[in-house]
Amino acid sequence: MQTNLAPEYQGTADGQAAEAILRKCVHCGFCTATCPTYQILGDELDGPRGRIYLMKQVLEGAAPTRATQMHLDRCLTCRNCESTCPSGVDYGHLVDIGRKLVDAKVPRPAMESVVRWALKEGLPSPLFGPAMKMGQLVRPLLPASLQNKIPAPQNAGAWPTRTHVRKVLMLAGCVQPSMSPNINTATARVLDAARIQTVVASKAGCCGAVKFHLNDHDGGMDAMRANIDAWWPHIEPQSGAGVEAIVMNASGCGVTVKEYGHILRDDPLYATKAKRVSELTRDLSELLPDLVDALRDKVKSGVKDRLVFHPPCTLQHGQKLRGGVEQHMATLGFEVRLALNEAHLCCGSAGTYSVLNPEISYQLRDRKLDHLQAEGGEIIVSANIGCITHLQSGTKTPVRHWIEVLDAALH
Repeated sequence: MQTNLAPEYQGTADGQAAEAILRKCVHCGFCTATCPTYQILGDELDGPRGRIYLMKQVLEGAAPTRATQMHLDRCLTCRNCESTCPSGVDYGHLVDIGRKLVDAKVPRPAMESVVRWALKEGLPSPLFGPAMKMGQLVRPLLPASLQNKIPAPQNAGAWPTRTHVRKVLMLAGCVQPSMSPNINTATARVLDAARIQTVVASKAGCCGAVKFHLNDHDGGMDAMRANIDAWWPHIEPQSGAGVEAIVMNASGCGVTVKEYGHILRDDPLYATKAKRVSELTRDLSELLPDLVDALRDKVKSGVKDRLVFHPPCTLQHGQKLRGGVEQHMATLGFEVRLALNEAHLCCGSAGTYSVLNPEISYQLRDRKLDHLQAEGGEIIVSANIGCITHLQSGTKTPVRHWIEVLDAALH
């Protein structure tokens, strides 16, 4: 796609990056066939190709409008289009740039701005945990729309105390310890059973995705730098700490941390460190081949739970990891299925999307649950806290992280 940047974007980092991405697009439209919002709304401007045209117009000098902003807001950033695109268009990075440029020129209504500010400042805040506990206390009194965002209190169980030669860092996350603390402790217990010690750096916080994807790029990058600083003493070769990986048990965080090297590539102080952090980052499922060998004899005999797996978009499209959970959990004795229809489509959670675009989000949730429940699984499993909470709000079938199911099956 030929692009002629407006003078204000020529020579800028965003302009050059966007132009390079746009030039790969060949207008084929394959992306529309797998775009969740296009499937629901049927509007070309609510599909990747249409949004690419809108961003191209802005980069070439056209004045963006509130409608431009709305169509970009409706994108889930699921990156399904990237899996479909035959030309390798890096749509996820392009839409981050497009939203940033449009927001700089199109003021938002006051209430919308307040909600977005509250999300980007509140979710990563230390106050989120106490607020979640209070919400859980009064949950029965809240309207259904708020109950959907507040899971029932969960017993996290014990954190293992043994030490091992093999060590990995793990990001606890910003919302996961409050919403579903058992995911982190289950991760530590399973790794402990495989003689791998889980280390959590106390000063590491939000991965930065919440702010970054709400167009606070500076705030998001500050969070990324803070995590790098917290992790670096465990990574630096001279430290002798010996961590072999940074493990992510929330695929939404994982895809972001794997992109630290790209996002901070122009930062003279952090570019090299960010690249190293991204190289070390692994989704928890990438450790499964090692875990299968170590845990094969520790899984209780007669595991009968029939699982249906929802692969989050951040896992299958963002990180391009497919099939590992199903294959290796089956090796350990679980019956694991994917939905026969639309396993590639987003469930509608998409970070803060379910708050900002609830109508589309819940349509996608119900569509996803119809396909998952058609498989007759006793438990729905996933790999991202957002997907788990969102799907659970629409079904009585238990929705859990696959690592929790594996943890419960160990002797």
